[in-house]
Amino acid sequence: MTSTHATAPAVEFLSAGKTYGSVRALDGLEVALHPGETVALLGPNGAGKSTTLDLLLGLRAPDPGGRVRLFGKTPRQAVTDGRVGAMLQSGGLMDGVRVRELVALACDLHPRGHPVERVLLDAGITELADRMVGKLSGGQEQRVRFALAIAGDSDLIVLDEPTTGMDVTARRSFWSAMRDQAAGGRTVLFATHYLEEADEVADRVLVLHRGRLLADGSAAEIKAMAGVRRVGFTLEMVPDGVLEAQLRALPGVAELQLAGAAVRLRSTDADATVHALYTLGVYPHGLEVTGLGLEEAFVTLTSRAEAARVSPSQNHGRKAAAQ
Repeated sequence: MTSTHATAPAVEFLSAGKTYGSVRALDGLEVALHPGETVALLGPNGAGKSTTLDLLLGLRAPDPGGRVRLFGKTPRQAVTDGRVGAMLQSGGLMDGVRVRELVALACDLHPRGHPVERVLLDAGITELADRMVGKLSGGQEQRVRFALAIAGDSDLIVLDEPTTGMDVTARRSFWSAMRDQAAGGRTVLFATHYLEEADEVADRVLVLHRGRLLADGSAAEIKAMAGVRRVGFTLEMVPDGVLEAQLRALPGVAELQLAGAAVRLRSTDADATVHALYTLGVYPHGLEVTGLGLEEAFVTLTSRAEAARVSPSQNHGRKAAAQ
């Protein structure tokens, strides 16, 4: 469900930063999430995803000068009011109880708890209700964690790597349940390394890099930001060294992959690449020009940001050496 942004934000990060010693884990994050949005939080390891979730849930406080607000309140107050449900990687489950008993405890503790049977059904774990928690598989434990996150009528659901350990069928069932939560007007924020999930599920994608917000938009917009397209075709012969060099030299080509006579290019100007291709005197069979997937766009954007960060320091080093 995509929000029209007509209502007040569910979540606001206002110049939110976090420093651990000399490490700037989060650097002036400014972003708002709205009711009904399903938002994916992406970033390489060390990008600041875990710190962002910690600040959001009130587990840590932002540095002075920054604020995080949930429904106009502090994170801790919003959690205390039962407006936030969370599924985190850290923290174990109670092994010595049955699944139904654990979920019932979560429902009883929530200020706006749901009936236990409803939660078991919504989380797709009714068949696990009488199992001992300590006997569950990793994927089943994740589904129980999800049940705990939706044990009450929360307005914001926060998920950290929610489908880790789940098989394909369990993942599909999980995301179907999450869509139902978002359709009810809840805001869903999830961090994941499975970029295909973000592509399929999220209304909006946030990309963090070294503690800063690098990109914010729909999956389609994030792909467009990468500014790269794929050009694929098959030649009538396996390219020799001369033709390979000519293909690499085509305008816009950023990467060339060869698999026999099959050619795959990544180009920053696909139109110019294809136009110049025909001047080489070859006939490309099955020519296709397609956009990047979200994973490829993510790698392109973060690699570009990393190169931009490194280049100034290299240039400074060269200038210092020349003096």
